[in-house]
Formats: sequence, C-alpha cells, structure tokens
Amino acid sequence: MIRADAARNRRLLLDAAAAEFAENGMDVSIARIAARAGVGKGTVFRHFDSKEQLVTAIFCDQLDGLAATGTGLLEAEDPGAALLAFMTAGVELTAADRSFCQVTAEMSRSDPAVRAASDRLAGVAESLADRARRAGVVRPDVTGHDIVLLLGAAAQAALPVGDAVPGLWRRYLAMIFDGLRAEAAHPLPVPPPTSRDFAPQP
Repeated sequence: MIRADAARNRRLLLDAAAAEFAENGMDVSIARIAARAGVGKGTVFRHFDSKEQLVTAIFCDQLDGLAATGTGLLEAEDPGAALLAFMTAGVELTAADRSFCQVTAEMSRSDPAVRAASDRLAGVAESLADRARRAGVVRPDVTGHDIVLLLGAAAQAALPVGDAVPGLWRRYLAMIFDGLRAEAAHPLPVPPPTSRDFAPQP
C-alpha cells in the first residue's frame, strides 16, 4: 500500500507536470517539473522511471478524469445535453493542453496503459451516445469511438487562431454537434473505427 506522503508527492508531480506540459509543451525538463512540484529530481525518479512513464501516467489520469465526467452524466435527464456536456469537457481539455493531441497521436496505439484508458473512455462515450441514439437526438450510426475522435477535431480547427480568439473551439464543437443530429443524417461513406483499429499496426 502506498504511503500517504508518497501518494501526496505523486499527486503533486502529476499536477505539476500536467501544468508544465499544458503551458509549455512536451520539452520541459524533469528539473523544472520537480521545482514546480516542490520536490527534488530524485523524488520524480522514485515514482517514474522515465519522462515517458510520467507522460503516460498524466495522460491516463486525464483520460480517466474525462471518463469519470462522462460517467457522471449517464443519469442526466436529457441524453443530448449530456452528450454535448461530455464533448464540451473533452474539447476544453484538449484545447487547453498543448501536449494532449501530441501524446494521443504518439502513444495511443503503442502504450498498453494508454490504450486501456482510451478503451475505458470510449466505453463511456458509447454509453452516452447510445442514450442519445435511443432518444432520437443523434444519428443512429454514431459510435463512442466517433465521439472520442471528434473531440480533437474542434480543438484542431481552432488551433491556428485559438490564442487570438479564445473559446473559438466552441463554435466548431457546435457545428460538429449539429452534424451529429438525427435530422441532419445522411448515409456515411465509411464504417466507424473499432477498438481493433487503435491497436499497433504490424
């Protein structure tokens, strides 16, 4: 069982590193992260063997936090509003964290812990999408994996002018959500991805 002080230091490190990566990108040093957390470099390496392991832990923490947000919305009275609230939380996280999309692209296929957290998130997204589908709010062919992938789309659309127009991602999220509505549906040309598609390619 992890000691209380060790658990506190681990939490301080995760929070400090997440803030540094979000503000300054992935190239920040371990020394800078340790200083922000108020611990020595040695403490970092007692918890994480490498910077890559630290990044993995942060990313899994973020994915599980978003999944917890989605789980809390599963009992909401309005399934459409619940799905939109989940997507809003996801895009807000992505837009605020410069490292998020980068880490997703680099790690989601190759790291087992990240893949497991991604699968948990997709499962929650599927539950929210299923409620919205059954309520007739969104098109019948939208899946949880579709929802998770679309979280990055709104943030990426706003990226070129995001600093000049704060919150611009909300405009693109609204467009995306309108495109998910059942009344706007037309047959899609390609089937949705499955968990197998996110596995490492041979």
